[in-house]
Amino acid sequence: MAFLADALSRVKPSATIAVTQKARDLKAAGRDVISLGAGEPDFDTPQNIKDAAIDAIRRGETKYPPVAGIAPLREAIAQKFKRENGLDYRPSQTIVATGGKQILYNAFVATLNPGDEVIVPAPYWVSYPEMVALNGGTPVIVDTRIEHGFKLRAEDLEAAITPRTKWVLLNSPSNPSGAAYSRAEIKALTDVLLRHEHVWVLTDDMYEHLVFGGFEFTTPAQVEPALYDRTLTMNGVSKAYCMTGWRIGYAAGPDKLIRAMEMVQGQQTSGACSIAQWAALEALSGPQDFLTGFREAFERRRDLVVSMLNQARGLSCPTPEGAFYVYPSCAGALGRATGSGKTIETDEDFVSELLEAEGVAVVHGSAFGLGPNFRISYAAADETLEEACRRIQRFCAELR
Repeated sequence: MAFLADALSRVKPSATIAVTQKARDLKAAGRDVISLGAGEPDFDTPQNIKDAAIDAIRRGETKYPPVAGIAPLREAIAQKFKRENGLDYRPSQTIVATGGKQILYNAFVATLNPGDEVIVPAPYWVSYPEMVALNGGTPVIVDTRIEHGFKLRAEDLEAAITPRTKWVLLNSPSNPSGAAYSRAEIKALTDVLLRHEHVWVLTDDMYEHLVFGGFEFTTPAQVEPALYDRTLTMNGVSKAYCMTGWRIGYAAGPDKLIRAMEMVQGQQTSGACSIAQWAALEALSGPQDFLTGFREAFERRRDLVVSMLNQARGLSCPTPEGAFYVYPSCAGALGRATGSGKTIETDEDFVSELLEAEGVAVVHGSAFGLGPNFRISYAAADETLEEACRRIQRFCAELR
């Protein structure tokens, strides 16, 4: 009898974590490495949020929290959804977890039975299909196309739905592509879902505040109120508030689903860190003015990286609407050889040889389900990005 669970055979390690760790190891060995693999803002957590955590410690807010979250934070989450998204949720319809990952995982634990299908547009965040598989579900991958902005189209969604479909998972703005769905694009998808009453919507809005050029963010339950009772809207403080290490995600949805997720969490972690919850309360209810400068910095970086990558031989980089990623195609580099004689056959070969030759760490697109592409996180200083893009240009120019 095997000791490890059969479910592990259906799951792959996180490619983004692996690339980040490899870059760390090379740096520790003395290599000059620029790591653009991690999806993490390079800015510090705002001081008012850190102060709120310190104040919470001093007040003794260090006991077990309620499983679904402290009452003031759940109230602030409900107010956030009303203020920013026009969605009416009672605090009891919200839940707080240890990061957005736990929100997603708890939702799948609470709803998936063996054989249930979850539609996942590709390219996708690496954890989506793995979480589905770990919980006995079947990820149904639907490829998008670069010429469609890496966005799921209504006809492709329609074709992917079967009687076994439990969820469709939407992420806007997207990790890894940065693509964001306009109101009209979301409406086209929700019109399909209205015809399939057994399909629920899980929307990952983690990058909501990182949209550029006047783009208007909307979320499915806001665009189509008729889907309110079968939509779980997930968000968190990691990206917009530079709080990745605080590990706070949250969601709102129908009572029956939130209660089921709370029951799962009660047997799992007994709730998220109390101190981090008080910090998240300040993030959601405190001053929001810093977000403007934050967005402006990322938009400037996006434009820099897109421009420089499109000057690299063999690369083609679309301009994303949001997040802090670009997802260029390296199709023009395939079949060429490096200076050491290695022929680049895949996007994984491309990023491996780029790291070896120039010390730039990025993530291959096949890890996100769609290649030949690679993901760059431009959550780094402007001068670091310039140097990285110069190295990428040099690497591409030397391919034969």
